[in-house]
Amino acid sequence: MTHPLPPDEVGHDARRASQWLAGEARGDAVPRERLFQLGTAMGALAAVADERDPVGVTPDPVGVDPGPTPAASDASGGSSIVKPLPAGRLVRLGSNAEMCWEAMAGQGQVVPNDRFFVRNHTCTPLLDADAWRLSLFGTGLRGAPTRDHPVRFGYRDLRAMPAEETTALIECAGNGRLFFAAQQGQSAPGVSWGLGAVGVARWRGVRLATVLRHAGLTDAAVDVMPEGLDPEYVTGGVNLGRVRRPLPIGKALDDVLLAYEMNGAPLPADHGFPVRVVVPGWIGISSIKWVGPVEVSATALFSPWNTQFYRMFGPGRPDAGGPLTTQVVKSAFELPWDARIPAGVSVLLRGRSWSGNGPVRRVEISTDDRDEWRPADLVADDDGGPWQRWTALWRPPGPGRWTLRARATDSTGARQPELAEHNTLGYLFDGIVRHPVTVV
Repeated sequence: MTHPLPPDEVGHDARRASQWLAGEARGDAVPRERLFQLGTAMGALAAVADERDPVGVTPDPVGVDPGPTPAASDASGGSSIVKPLPAGRLVRLGSNAEMCWEAMAGQGQVVPNDRFFVRNHTCTPLLDADAWRLSLFGTGLRGAPTRDHPVRFGYRDLRAMPAEETTALIECAGNGRLFFAAQQGQSAPGVSWGLGAVGVARWRGVRLATVLRHAGLTDAAVDVMPEGLDPEYVTGGVNLGRVRRPLPIGKALDDVLLAYEMNGAPLPADHGFPVRVVVPGWIGISSIKWVGPVEVSATALFSPWNTQFYRMFGPGRPDAGGPLTTQVVKSAFELPWDARIPAGVSVLLRGRSWSGNGPVRRVEISTDDRDEWRPADLVADDDGGPWQRWTALWRPPGPGRWTLRARATDSTGARQPELAEHNTLGYLFDGIVRHPVTVV
């Protein structure tokens, strides 16, 4: 059996977009004529957002990145978030929760489960592992099983297959969206994340490739689309169904994991119990939680999550939107926002930097709000890992308000710019974040 090499995300997106616009693919994404209107519509929406609330969340017409939903329960017994959200560890943003960076001070490389960020489009379903089934179907499998008569695997079936473990970073594409408004005066609708919609964990499970081959994968397969079992998502009065986003077969056969453990424990409910998809290196929406149905198709597949949103709309971009590539370079201090620091003593500043393009090779910090940068010390144990911890010693010259800044450079030479390039839905913020502190 032969399949293409694992493609990069932007290449896959470009090919699939051209096929979809040419009518050469299928999927209940959004009508092509509607997509052509989105560039203008989203620009108008952002202008309204600027007038209403520079850092708030606007209503959800079709085309807007799915934002927070009210805390509620649904018929499946789920609630918006199940785990506790203690102050100083997590901050609730509607149906989502952002990690507090101060909660990572002194922690190791991975983020403990109790402070890992939560990204929900609706609410966390409460599923029974014994009743759960992974259901594979589609024209890319031998015999073309249908959705009504799929190839099924239970939780114990997956646990009986060869297990693998990987340490991988998952980051929401909108991480840092808040700073488009707060630092650049350019609002974007959706969840107003700071920098805490990111986390690294040790994921254990079975390779998606293993399950696909057990299910009867054929040479005809081109796309794989996992679908979550959380409630259907409704925005702008339109029901878009359950969260789903296609992967090219090359990526599916490369390093994608069907994970059932997180940091040595069964997946918590908010993070996908009993089984989730982990797609290393791609934006977080690809790592579908609570996975159930998986379509394996000989025809290119689409959904609203790769056509209607999770695309780059805005000035200078195609009407159909530009590809949303892998994540960009970011840096964060392990400090509370507007932290209070004692005067007259040396303080060891700590932080982390990461990039979707490759390992971070250099981190610089500035503490005087001028263009004077000095290198931070990198933690050697993180070399080549999903993110890079670093430290820097600082003795404040005196009391008052100060601004800390950090910028990273990755292995490709990409370095954080002073300002991020704006896009209508506020994805991929990579600007240097100005972190205020007060020295007392």
